[in-house]
Amino acid sequence: MTTVAEMLVDALAEHGVTQVWGVVGDALNPITDAIRRDDRVQWIGVRHEEAAAFAAGAQAQLTGRIGVCMGTVGPGSIHLLNGLYDAKKSHAPVLAICGQVPSPEMGTDFFQEVNNDVLFADVAQFAQTVTAASQMPQLLERAVNAAYSGQGVAVLTMPGDIGDEEIAKNALNPKFAPPSAEAAAPADQLATAATVLNDASAVTLLVGQGAREARAEILQLAQTLQAPMVLTLKGKEALEQDNPFQIGQSGLIGNPSTKKAFDDCEVLFLIGTDFPYRDWYPEGKTVIQLDFRAEHIGRRTQVNHAVVGHARPTLQALLPHLTARTDDEHVREATKAYRDWHERQQKLTNPGHDATFLGRLRGKADNPDDRIRPEAVAAALDRHAADDAIFTSDTGMSTVWISRFVEFRGTRRLLGSYNLGSMANAMPQALGAQALDRDRQVIANCGDGGLMMLLGDLRTAVSYRLPVTFVVYDNGRLGMVKLEQEQGGLPEFGTTLDNPDLAAVAAAMGLQSLRVTSTDALDEAVRTALASEEPFLLDVVTNPDEIALPPKASVHQAWGFAIAKTKETLESA
Repeated sequence: MTTVAEMLVDALAEHGVTQVWGVVGDALNPITDAIRRDDRVQWIGVRHEEAAAFAAGAQAQLTGRIGVCMGTVGPGSIHLLNGLYDAKKSHAPVLAICGQVPSPEMGTDFFQEVNNDVLFADVAQFAQTVTAASQMPQLLERAVNAAYSGQGVAVLTMPGDIGDEEIAKNALNPKFAPPSAEAAAPADQLATAATVLNDASAVTLLVGQGAREARAEILQLAQTLQAPMVLTLKGKEALEQDNPFQIGQSGLIGNPSTKKAFDDCEVLFLIGTDFPYRDWYPEGKTVIQLDFRAEHIGRRTQVNHAVVGHARPTLQALLPHLTARTDDEHVREATKAYRDWHERQQKLTNPGHDATFLGRLRGKADNPDDRIRPEAVAAALDRHAADDAIFTSDTGMSTVWISRFVEFRGTRRLLGSYNLGSMANAMPQALGAQALDRDRQVIANCGDGGLMMLLGDLRTAVSYRLPVTFVVYDNGRLGMVKLEQEQGGLPEFGTTLDNPDLAAVAAAMGLQSLRVTSTDALDEAVRTALASEEPFLLDVVTNPDEIALPPKASVHQAWGFAIAKTKETLESA
């Protein structure tokens, strides 16, 4: 006879699940014991369930296949929430298996009892509790199918006594639904879009990760329309390299050329993006939006023409109806502005070579102690990382540096908490990525604040021999919050971090490590870290006063920054 727990593990293994992340607990014992007895599935025990959810979500984003994590009764399940919210907002299919008190005790406010169906109602596409063995495998099928169809989270709660119950002899093996086929937008929507694009004097593209699989079509579209291409952060994968039309990102991490491209266009064409920042969209433009999720159309900016379909088949159907443009002034000016800005940025990666008066003045103003610039860290990673490396980045300034100084050439991948904006995501996401392929280079770009939040799971890399390179931008600050405060005219407050020697901490936890305090030692340290076949932490002490200017810094922001710096100087005197 097969038990509920055995059936569940066997079904997931047959589906291709090779790892389950979590923390063991009494209600989960039947399931973890079934995993122990099944050589196809590896149990990866983390120190905090939040890390398990982030790791499972990372695997789902990289593979498109279901990621699986587990948390036991009450607090164990609650700890999954933040990582699951990240999976939800990243459209990653994740199955969370949660423990529950024994079924006779449910509803009695028993020790550790939490109503998981209510707890996970907002984060999950599907959240149900198994109350009898006869409900399986149907509930498992519904959970997995819901995670795939909704590209989000499914939660299956298992009371401690249900896992050991036997499945009926006539129960069918679980069958999970295949993915739906990609489809082009309807012909009338294509015809309208083609007319608008052909009649426009200038077109700018804003392209996101929804167009990642349509690289050839996107490049042909930009060539035909002579259109500059603003990429979202997640659109850098596959779309940045060898792309003469791309001009970087918009938003706080962006650059002035994207503002120029937005301001100078007549038509803005959004493709596969849900770029959320309303203030960064141009006003007074004709907007076309192509997205296969109809609910995304128009929720960020007013859209004049909706095109509902998948990027690749829709663009394949649209391109034959477009007239090739000969006037390249718009794209020429935007790409030149991008190249000029990029050249200026590169000087920050090797500040000793910027011997101009302005270069020396800037160094004295914002880096008087001559600390390592974080731009130089990201640039060194770009030079020395493999072309198939996976990068993760913590929310905050480390994401800014990755956006500006790491090119996503080859088959490089990028993961972060770019929709939820959680701290502490880079390290556990890197664990998940590395567990998929221990021979592929994985680089976690960690803020010092984020790393300290889930510090215990550095040991998970050692325990399971996951050779991640953890690069810490150790500026002793919550850097993005500091910048936000100062732009608002407030003096820095509550952002200072009293860090230990993080390299020494990592060494005590069993990782190889180095602490870097001088720019001259940076390049060799990065090479050493990336060459290691063991988990390695590179603790780089960086300049806490580094500023990342947005594309259109307002007078209000500049004045606020000046006021904040004056207050900070007076308070420190």
